[in-house]
Amino acid sequence: MDKYYSEQVNMLLKAVLGLKDIKTCKMFFEDVCTIKELQEMSQRLQVAKELKNGKNYQEISKLTGASTATISRVNKCLMYGNGGYNAVLKYLEENNE
Repeated sequence: MDKYYSEQVNMLLKAVLGLKDIKTCKMFFEDVCTIKELQEMSQRLQVAKELKNGKNYQEISKLTGASTATISRVNKCLMYGNGGYNAVLKYLEENNE
């Protein structure tokens, strides 16, 4: 996985860590991502949340509009990934999001 973490990727990750409020986050992500990319990322996060809440693929697909392939990929990351979804979901839960 280290091959994906070039200086450019590290700079992007550091920039995201430096975003201090929702307004600045919106400004940055609207500039750096297309609307479709933002929708896809937010959809995947919602899928992860619904999987953690015990919903099945059909319920999640109906709720989010995600394909079963996307749901399966997110589920695989939840089970065998690096823990990123779990960390973010825990943060959101602790902050009542």
